[in-house]
Amino acid sequence: MKICAVVCEYNPFHNGHLYQLREMKERSGCQKLLCLMSGNFTQRGDMAVFDKYTRARHAVENGADAVLELPVSFAVSPAELFAKGAVKLLAAIPAVKVLAFGCESGNREDFMKTASATLREDRAFRAALKENLKDGTSYIRARTQTLLSLNADLDEKLLSSPNNILGVEYCRAILAEKADIDPLPILRIGASFADMVPRKEFSSATSLRAAMADGSFSARRALKRNMPKNVYEDALAFQPTAFEEALLCALYAAEDDEIAKTADCSEGLENRLKAMVRTNPGYEAALSKVVTKRYTRARIKRVLLQNFLKIGLDEVKDFLESPLYLRTLALRKEGSEEMLSALSEAKFPLIVRKSDAALLKKDALACFEKDRFANSLYSLLTHSALGDYETLFV
Repeated sequence: MKICAVVCEYNPFHNGHLYQLREMKERSGCQKLLCLMSGNFTQRGDMAVFDKYTRARHAVENGADAVLELPVSFAVSPAELFAKGAVKLLAAIPAVKVLAFGCESGNREDFMKTASATLREDRAFRAALKENLKDGTSYIRARTQTLLSLNADLDEKLLSSPNNILGVEYCRAILAEKADIDPLPILRIGASFADMVPRKEFSSATSLRAAMADGSFSARRALKRNMPKNVYEDALAFQPTAFEEALLCALYAAEDDEIAKTADCSEGLENRLKAMVRTNPGYEAALSKVVTKRYTRARIKRVLLQNFLKIGLDEVKDFLESPLYLRTLALRKEGSEEMLSALSEAKFPLIVRKSDAALLKKDALACFEKDRFANSLYSLLTHSALGDYETLFV
């Protein structure tokens, strides 16, 4: 059996995701579709609008055969660590032969060529990168400028468009891992990822989250046009939480050295963040004081979330070097035995039920405990008794 995988957040699941799953099924030549999905918190520093089990159910009801959880330590890390963690888990499953991802442009060959170029970081590269960082540019932008200056044949769009950047990181991780996985770029349709205006049918997840928070009649109409029916029905019951206030409280309570340990914090950024929270009473006002050309909004939000979840860079690096686990969230009933059999062939333990967690030791157990902690915080914020061991059979 061959499996086509996708790394996803589905925050929330929408028509664009439905299109992607159908394209994966048609173009990959694989018999099964596997989603490796972030849990209750996401890579841009947000709390998911639905809990991980609800989003996993949405995926299976709309075409996926199985959903695994991407450990929270990777799920809230910057793109490079996010992609490395995801590919590490997928490469451990012999049946996973294809990794699909959304992109703004480019084909397989473009992505692999660009990824290969980014792995060649010699003395000339390091010197040029250091020079490009001097004007306060973010690391990602500085690296892009450096690569383009040293490799005239590279496509700038593959190094500057958000989904393309992540696609290149997946390919980098595949090459570094020497994984027997073929990348499958799938062109996005409809709105760009940050488009705030709802479209007729293919809106961005950003605009749909805003519509869910809005709750007006026009917002509900936009949701209905852009979501499968099962997701839309759940979206009508959405309730906002005190997530942003909780992040600021956690930042205020943290010691400077604790904040400095997070995966996205560097160069004394913790001092600016502490000053920010003392002098600005609101989340948006506070963010606006710290965001710069070097420190993007997404990065600042990730630091706040990493601090809230107590996730440090050294821990993430340790997890990347250690044997871990595969955690099922949801499985399609039909064919579940075949899928579980394929997942059981992985070189990491498969966690399907509570008792399976007893198999975990050392770093794998520490990584798993981070997931449990994140789940508990999400339960508190949503006032829900969210279990943390069930696997849904849909």
